[in-house]
Amino acid sequence: MDMPSGQTVATAVVGNEGAVGVLTTLGPSRSPMTAVVRVAGTALQISPAQFQAALQHSSALRGVVQTHIRVLMAQFQHVAACNALHSVTARLARWLLQVHDRADGDILPLTQDTLSELLGVRRPTVTHVVCKLREAGGIRSNRRGSIEIDRTRLEAATCECYQLMRRRIDRIVLTDEMKSPPVAEASLIANADEERQRTPKRGATVQRHKGH
Repeated sequence: MDMPSGQTVATAVVGNEGAVGVLTTLGPSRSPMTAVVRVAGTALQISPAQFQAALQHSSALRGVVQTHIRVLMAQFQHVAACNALHSVTARLARWLLQVHDRADGDILPLTQDTLSELLGVRRPTVTHVVCKLREAGGIRSNRRGSIEIDRTRLEAATCECYQLMRRRIDRIVLTDEMKSPPVAEASLIANADEERQRTPKRGATVQRHKGH
């Protein structure tokens, strides 16, 4: 979330299980939020017009999008409560665990400046809580702009919000998966390409790109 003062604070984490920009399906609006890639990966890119066309063609895709929106809303609610009730140390541990859930290894490319933006606190505060987590063994090292974590000890340092959020999201996903068939990526691309051919001025090709 970007504030008029120039400060930022993280409100949700999205990995390869979700997508950014899906809230536009609820209606056109200018979002105060900015999506920033923190861990590199491969993503599927599609224009808003093509995405809307794919939604019209696929009830399965609509179900997936609805599930993801519910997951985002659950994150927003838990993060708001956590920010109001828990210490910066516990909040940092939660964010690191959430990022780790979506990463391939224990070394996360997160600088202290990045952590300051995630938490919405000043750099000296980040330095203090990083030292506390290091002393607790939750962070093994912090060098060259990366943090290596010990997940078990980090879970002991976080608040109850992490497990509550994770269980709630798991229930949402499991319940919705039981109700809806899976959506095939190839079908999404085919439907988007079909719409592009019908309305060439509005469309753009669907392509894969690397996150930076």
